[in-house]
Amino acid sequence: MRHHAKLTLSTFLCSALLSGAALAQATHPETGEPLAEDQTFTYRVLDEHSSVDPQVVEDTIGAEIVRDLFEGLMNQDAKGNLIPGVATSYDVSDDKMTYTFHLRDNAKWSNGDPVTAGDFVFAWRRAASPELASPYQWYVKLMSLENASEVVAGDMPPEELGVTAIDDHTLEVRLSAPLSYFPQMTTHATTFPAPQKVVEEFGEDWTKPENIVSNGAYVLTEHLPNERSVRERNEMYWDNENTIIDKTVALVINDENVALTRFMAGELDRTEVPAGQFPRLKKEHPEKAVSFPQLCNYYYTFNQSDSGPEAFKDVRVRQALSLAVDRKIITENIKAGGEPEAYTFTPEAVAGFTPPETEMAKMTQAERDAKAKELLAEAGYGPDNPLTFDMIYNTSESHEKIAVVLTQMWKQKLGVQANLANMEWKVFLETRGNQDFDLARGAWCGDYNEASTFLDLLDSESGYNDGKYSNPRVDELLVQAKSADDSAPIYTEIEQILAEEMPVIPIYHYAGVYMMDSDVGNWPVENVEQNWYSKDLYKIAE
Repeated sequence: MRHHAKLTLSTFLCSALLSGAALAQATHPETGEPLAEDQTFTYRVLDEHSSVDPQVVEDTIGAEIVRDLFEGLMNQDAKGNLIPGVATSYDVSDDKMTYTFHLRDNAKWSNGDPVTAGDFVFAWRRAASPELASPYQWYVKLMSLENASEVVAGDMPPEELGVTAIDDHTLEVRLSAPLSYFPQMTTHATTFPAPQKVVEEFGEDWTKPENIVSNGAYVLTEHLPNERSVRERNEMYWDNENTIIDKTVALVINDENVALTRFMAGELDRTEVPAGQFPRLKKEHPEKAVSFPQLCNYYYTFNQSDSGPEAFKDVRVRQALSLAVDRKIITENIKAGGEPEAYTFTPEAVAGFTPPETEMAKMTQAERDAKAKELLAEAGYGPDNPLTFDMIYNTSESHEKIAVVLTQMWKQKLGVQANLANMEWKVFLETRGNQDFDLARGAWCGDYNEASTFLDLLDSESGYNDGKYSNPRVDELLVQAKSADDSAPIYTEIEQILAEEMPVIPIYHYAGVYMMDSDVGNWPVENVEQNWYSKDLYKIAE
């Protein structure tokens, strides 16, 4: 017997039948709202994206673009639920170790070639291969694919990875252990297909607008680094007739106040609210200022590698610095957008996760400050031996404000001297990834809605464990959680260990705090992962 998880297409077919006539009348097929003549969505991003190669991209900004250009096995709806992508359904074996995905027969690449199971096999092998050395190579191991660890280590050829094209429209995936949330992981860019002949013909240049071939609802038509990226409708996309947005433009604007000014001038449809300005903007523009929970955390990570400062190898120092951070000042006075204070690494918004009540969370700030002084003195630091270190963050006014306040708190309460340095995004990523830092800003948005997407970052083998924290018990628990019937108590134990050992300083958990033009329809505010797709948006006539 095989369990069959069928994803119905009836609602999509109904929508398709309705849409032709509705769009001809310039109204939305479901809501009846009048549609704007110009269906261009323009939004601001802070930095240049890392890549638009699905197997290479490592940042949120790039992933947003990649989700438009490429389509994986599964997509998400406005609430974060799984819906069909290239796959219309999948079967799961009784032992939950084999998934068989059934691919639609009308999926095409932008050059007209059919999208096949072989395109996924090529992409997944590519992601795992030492040859590509993808910054997200570790994600393939996280998926528990058969032989993934051996392929990533170079001990087995990529052909041994547990993924096979049974035929052009049937993809078989074999796992090394059951993973209840495996289907959710296929909405991540790393698992998207790649066009083998284009990749092999152009090498690293295959993602340039003049070369790229993609299978998503959009194609890349323009890219001016550090300035703008443009994607436009892919006429070959299988559901193109139900796509309403014609063009999406991402503008790189490093200064959030400049971005706000351009939003107010009508140049942008969406931008982030500058730190501290949400209460005013919500009062002045209630229909445009929005805040909602988002599956991301904001933290600082200690470099505990051999190249890190000796002081940070002492747990008392790490605890003292974390205790002295008054998170309420940051969330209420600096951010002021509804962000909750963080005393755990995993956000409370994660599905099925109940954060443990840590000792620090139960203390008053005065009690935390007193404990911090005591711990730092025990570690041997004080007026005669002041603690000094460097801390880095990527360029942003909001990040700068938070970093400055942190240094002031530590200076005033503990006599600690922290020296600040800001860096352009790609330089920052490289510096942090090479452990060329003492204390570094970190932030993570969940790749899927499950606690492991955060906690796996602190696994000893994680590619994004930039602080090189290592605890065998944490590693062991993370392995157990993957196959546990109830992983909640395991995640609670991990968070309790992290609260004691403090490899990172959790600061706050994100809220999506935007200025959003009221003529933008269907922004997925209920999707805490904020996996949005331009094909699901529309512009309302004003």
